[in-house]
Order: sequence, then C-alpha cells, then structure tokens
Amino acid sequence: MKGYETMSNLSNSLNVTRRSFLAATGAAAAAIAGLGLAGCSDNDAPAGSTGTDSATEEQAVAMDTKAYDKLIASGAVADASAIAGSTWASAVSEAGTLRVGGVQTSLLFSQLNEKDNVLRGFDAGLSQLLARYIVGDETKIDNTQVTSDTRESVLQNDQVDVVFATYSITDDRKKVISFAGPYYTTQQSILTMADKKDIKSVDDLAGKTVAVQSGSTGPKIVADVAPDATLQEFKTDEEARKALEQGRVDAYVIDTTMQMGTMVRNPNKYRLAGDPFGPEDKYGIGLPKDSDGVQFVNDFLKKIEDDGTWANLWKICIGDRADIADAPNPPALEA
Repeated sequence: MKGYETMSNLSNSLNVTRRSFLAATGAAAAAIAGLGLAGCSDNDAPAGSTGTDSATEEQAVAMDTKAYDKLIASGAVADASAIAGSTWASAVSEAGTLRVGGVQTSLLFSQLNEKDNVLRGFDAGLSQLLARYIVGDETKIDNTQVTSDTRESVLQNDQVDVVFATYSITDDRKKVISFAGPYYTTQQSILTMADKKDIKSVDDLAGKTVAVQSGSTGPKIVADVAPDATLQEFKTDEEARKALEQGRVDAYVIDTTMQMGTMVRNPNKYRLAGDPFGPEDKYGIGLPKDSDGVQFVNDFLKKIEDDGTWANLWKICIGDRADIADAPNPPALEA
C-alpha cells in the first residue's frame, strides 16, 4: 500500500488520531489495533472525488451504503397528533419537504456520493430520518449548502427549516436562532502536515500562524488558549487545508470530528498534534428563533436515541470506518 511500509508504521502514524477521536467521542474504553485503512492521499482532489488512486481511496473511506440506506428507510414516522401539536412540524408536513441547510464535503457527517447523488453521513442521516419522521419519506429533502458564516442567515431569512452542519451551540448564536439537541459533542484539535514535528500541543502554537474557520468557535478558542498565535481565517475547511498544504499556515484548528474525517481520507498526509483541547463543543440542530420545532426535534432525537437508531447510525458513519467498536453515549438534551 502506498505510504505504508509496515503495519507498525501505520499504527504509529495514527496513534494520536485514535486517542484524540476516542476522547472526543467518549468511546475511551475502545481498544484499537489500527485503523486498517488503505494508505493513499487524495492528491488534493475535492471532497467526494477519488483522485488518481480511486480504488484505494474508496477502500480507505468506504461506508456500508446498503446498511446506511436500510437504516434510514426503516426510521420511525410520527403520528398525526405529534405533528399537529407543533406549528413548525405542521408547516413542514404541509409543504411535503424538509428544507435542510447543510454541507456536502464532510466525510463522516455529510458527504455527497457522486455515483448516486445522495448525501450520506451522521448529520445527513439525522436530517433524512427527521424528514421521514415528519413527511413519511426520507428523500423529501430540499438541501441548501451552507458555510459557517451563513448558517444563521439561512434560518433568519426562512431559506431553510433546519440546519444540520456540525453546528456548535453558543450563547451568541442562541440570540438569533434556536437549537434542538445537543446530539453530539467534540473539542478542538490541531492539524499539521505529517512531516511537521515542531507542534506537539497548544503550547507550541505561540508565534505560529494558525488557520481557523470564520464563523466557527475556533477563532475565539485559539485566541484564548494561544494568545501569541497569529490567526488566519478561512471560509471553508478546504481553503484552510489548502493553506496548510501550501505552507501559508503552520497549523489548522477546528473540531476534532472534522479533523478525523480529514485523517480518515488522507491517513499518511496529515498529523493530529497533541490531545483535543478547549471547552466541550456541543453540536445542535439549528431552528428559527423561538420555534416550537425545538421540542418536536428533541422528542425525535430522544426517540432515535432510545430505540438504538442513533447508535447504529454512528456505527455505520463513523465507528465502522475508524475501527471503533463502541458508540459513545449521546449527550443529554438541553431543552
């Protein structure tokens, strides 16, 4: 396999990645011998493409799409009284389509499969399960691509009904929109190029140029823990990684879950430096301000957590692809 000479080298190169991901997901009890990924870079191909080594790339990032599709198609459907009890859900049901703000290039959370034009991943799956719950058909979704800078505006302007986009719950955001959840937690992690060894923890970010995503929680967290670092903001994950690859920044900081997707896709290209840091980052589902959809979506989340659908979706989208046997416990709902 290109990029690996022995399984020992594979285990060593991904050791920090495994520890970081386990800490971020709460699956600290899992023991992993190795990710077992085919080692190849995507040669800067856009997310969703397979680059020049397509067979190896597909092996490295493969999802069991049949299991995924079967799980989504077996999702629960709300009874009429539950929908009638929510103005928000009633409007979605009447429209016959759930308008979702999300992304298409997050490997583990929402990745567009160019072969069948279907979004799959943990966030995508939750949105599809919600569409099925309300409308009775998981395919009745109108997707709008968002960035970290536009997630609030699409809700405020009534362009979408809901946002699923690894969307961190913050007090500032709650001033203009509402959140259901949380449905997942993570922290921040530092991504560097694999051959860059001078950054081992947040303490080594002093004097370095660090990429962060504008509109995310990263800029404030890095400014707090590494005040002597120079921050450079980018609108997308792809732009930040490109700057890292070109040497225009020394490191890139964002949610561990996002970094894990990058590592799974490119196991010999990047390195996670040190352990996750910063406050626990709670992912929520964005809804219009003061919408009664918050309670409806929270009821939906509790249902899929209690019946095992949440854990099964996590296993298909994340656990099986990173060789982590045990799903984490979902966080307690706040509303």
